[in-house]
Amino acid sequence: MAEIKLNDVRKSYGGGIDVIKGVSLDIADGELLVLVGPSGCGKSTLLRMIAGLEGITAGEIGIGGRRVNELEPSERDIAMVFQNYALYPHMTVRQNLAYGLKNRNTPKDEIDRRIAKAAASLEIEPYLERKPRQLSGGQRQRVAMGRAIVREPAAFLFDEPLSNLDAKLRVQMRVEIKRLQRSLATTSVYVTHDQMEAMTLADRLVVLNGGLIEQVGTPIELYEKPATTFVATFIGSPAMNLFSTDNPILTLSNPDLLPAETATIGIRPEDFYLAEGAEPAALTTDARVAAVELIGAESYVHATLPTGDNVVFRVAGRSRIEIDAPVRIAAKAERLHFFDRSNVRVQ
Repeated sequence: MAEIKLNDVRKSYGGGIDVIKGVSLDIADGELLVLVGPSGCGKSTLLRMIAGLEGITAGEIGIGGRRVNELEPSERDIAMVFQNYALYPHMTVRQNLAYGLKNRNTPKDEIDRRIAKAAASLEIEPYLERKPRQLSGGQRQRVAMGRAIVREPAAFLFDEPLSNLDAKLRVQMRVEIKRLQRSLATTSVYVTHDQMEAMTLADRLVVLNGGLIEQVGTPIELYEKPATTFVATFIGSPAMNLFSTDNPILTLSNPDLLPAETATIGIRPEDFYLAEGAEPAALTTDARVAAVELIGAESYVHATLPTGDNVVFRVAGRSRIEIDAPVRIAAKAERLHFFDRSNVRVQ
């Protein structure tokens, strides 16, 4: 086990293309840290730099108290799990698990012990003599994880390992990865573009945007107090509603609620409710229903304000809301988010 430290790490390519623009992070021993962000934000590049698969332009990377900038991937005591499994098709599962250990001249009885332990924890014991083509996608991903586990490395690096699986399997494997990481207590860095995956897995989340860190914190911290409008709309599904304070259709019960520097008000879909009567509200607005998405126990209503702005709000799944119906929606003061003209959180 080991902590990972990044100090002002940068990556540039020829032609003045800056991919990572100065990232500093301290990843605690045993922590599962998730890097999340849109395509092209630099999250996979950053992971590959930690692994040593990609050189760095500037800065310093430390793993377990060692500076590893100049070390080869094999010397960094890390194990990586890829989205394409990277299994040897001509080898059995057992042989795939053993391959890296044999290359390190690990004694046979130790190899057998590690394989038995990993196979039991991943529930792949019945498949040890099968070849990858005889396995499902989920089983192959378990084998890929097993190959990392038997290494008993200082850290695990996961590069979008679930992106090739169907929705049901992704949910199942998310739970499995979280359980395994907790039981192994091994420092882990996990890259994904899926914010739901990030929220459910992470001890802490790092939101990247354009090669820079937008915010670092626990999933609930980023959800409840996003530092910028980018984080506000990236974390959470559906995204947070954002409205300019110049929007004439928004009605505030008390103008003093609005910090002086506020340019944008944010409201999450679940924090709106249908205004029916005299219940006190901090903010109200009229809208017209454009579409209703029934999820089951709840529905998401897409509506349009008279100004042309779109809004999404949540209602109970059995609510009968007609398309093109006028509605009045409201939110309470404690559920409002405020951002300034630089798109930074005010409070």
